[in-house]
Amino acid sequence: MTETLRTVHTFELSPAELAEIRALLDAAFEGDFADEDWDHGLGGVHAVVRDSDGTLLAHGSVVQRRVLHDGRSYRVGYVEAVAVRADRRRRGLGGRVMAALERVIDGAYAAGALSASDDGALLYRARGWQPWPHRIEALGPGGVVRLPDEEGSTYLRPAAGRTLPGPAAPGGDAALIFDWRDGDVL
Repeated sequence: MTETLRTVHTFELSPAELAEIRALLDAAFEGDFADEDWDHGLGGVHAVVRDSDGTLLAHGSVVQRRVLHDGRSYRVGYVEAVAVRADRRRRGLGGRVMAALERVIDGAYAAGALSASDDGALLYRARGWQPWPHRIEALGPGGVVRLPDEEGSTYLRPAAGRTLPGPAAPGGDAALIFDWRDGDVL
């Protein structure tokens, strides 16, 4: 069976395609995919894999986020809503989705970022994503908020030809400070 991969911006997806993607995500995350999570995955580029019959097998998206680090603001491609149909896992489809999203990151952003589940971390590490070893924070409505639950599960990947933000300069701040959003910030 031949699978096809399509990259497409959110505005190019029909309401029926969006509903199909949402259903895949709800099933893959076993009901733990909130409306805010869905909203976070929209507005960017989607990688969609279908089989020869048109059945949706896998999905992921990359959206723009702003991250502050050591006095600089970085435009990062943030990976969201990565899922593979349960009966098609461990066949390379997640890797195909990530390869397509990484091409977008390489062409449009300073770096890639994502928050990984324990299962997802294996895929991301194998693809060269690196866990951020310092604090994770967000610039919330009331100021900077530490996100200790995200420390250890936030991964970065340099875009092609670029380097990742490094340790803070002497007297600087080693934290990554993400832009705020409703629901899970990362």
